[in-house]
Amino acid sequence: MNYPQTFLSEVQQQRQEFPGLINKVYFNFGGQGTLPRSGLEAIIDAHNVLQQQGPFSIKVNDWIRQKTELLREAIAQELGVENSTITLTENVTSGCNIALWGIDWQPGDRILMTDCEHPGIIATVEEIARRFQVEIDICPILNTLNEGDPVEVIKQQLTPQTRLVVLSHLLWNTGQVLPLKEISDLCHHYSQSDRPILVLADAAQSAGSLALNLAETEVDFYAFTGHKWFCGPAGVGGLYIRPEIFEFVNPTFIGWRGINIDGKGQPIDFKQDGTKFEVATSSYPQYEGLRAAIAVHNNWGNSERRYQQICQLSEYLWKGLSEISAINCLKNSPPEAGLVSFTVNSNMSHNSIVQKLENQGFFLRTIRNPNCIRACVHYFTLPDEIEQLIKAISAII
Repeated sequence: MNYPQTFLSEVQQQRQEFPGLINKVYFNFGGQGTLPRSGLEAIIDAHNVLQQQGPFSIKVNDWIRQKTELLREAIAQELGVENSTITLTENVTSGCNIALWGIDWQPGDRILMTDCEHPGIIATVEEIARRFQVEIDICPILNTLNEGDPVEVIKQQLTPQTRLVVLSHLLWNTGQVLPLKEISDLCHHYSQSDRPILVLADAAQSAGSLALNLAETEVDFYAFTGHKWFCGPAGVGGLYIRPEIFEFVNPTFIGWRGINIDGKGQPIDFKQDGTKFEVATSSYPQYEGLRAAIAVHNNWGNSERRYQQICQLSEYLWKGLSEISAINCLKNSPPEAGLVSFTVNSNMSHNSIVQKLENQGFFLRTIRNPNCIRACVHYFTLPDEIEQLIKAISAII
């Protein structure tokens, strides 16, 4: 892969921000990103501020409010939405739970979920179905990876009773990117329904990797985390709720951050922005860590530039793996994002291959369904690292 030396030097300089890259060849950004040095420093500095000025005081509480809103603003800019639409959470699953439990379910309602969703979301949907007599339909999206139209497949599964469609924007197992705008448009204008069908997107793999403008997609809920492609600390994520449906979503967990309080300290009503679904005290130093991580990425390039680089590098990996006869990449065309999933025809199990690779300093993971190995390529992954990985896999199998 031929990159100008100046460009490679620029990437090498950016990598100096990530000490977690020093002693390994890392392809697990879809599991957890490597925290930048400035992110760790921001967390430590925030803890020092809290202890020096508080940890509970008027001054420190004002500082927390200011920093919280700065994070909300940074996230909103990354997603292309208004600050008020963002609820700060702990992770993707928390955000999905806010959306799923916030709907006024009625017996006979139906949830359409793809066959590529994460176990945590599947379990939540199943519990809602059990409690509220809601029916679950499964949409065969996995079969559309290389052929077929996912929008048409979803359309065929919709019914007048469908209340919500649950999907992942970027499928965590196969790396397929679903056409979110087209799906949202289909659901909102489904002719057989007397009410719009809502769309909940699990954005675990898309936030921080794809170039996003959520307002244009018209998605209703977008649950994301900061610890994967944003390379922030674990424990900070968020949920976007489309303004047009905001008033119809009710909080399940309730605390002081989400309510208005009168002069006597009594709750009056719920706040009318994303804070409505925030509960109480959080690990605020982690907020500063994520905000610093987002700034590191933007110092290198905007989301569109980063996404283009991710696609170029993942295609390079995909091509290299495809040239190995014992390897079958799940996608038969270049990836649309940073996930490259593949199977290995070998006497060794996928788990054994991944373990051997990790023993040699290459970090990947296995996926159970479909049974495969997944490598994650970020914009600062080096072509040389990709070449090293391909050689290491060839030597093992």
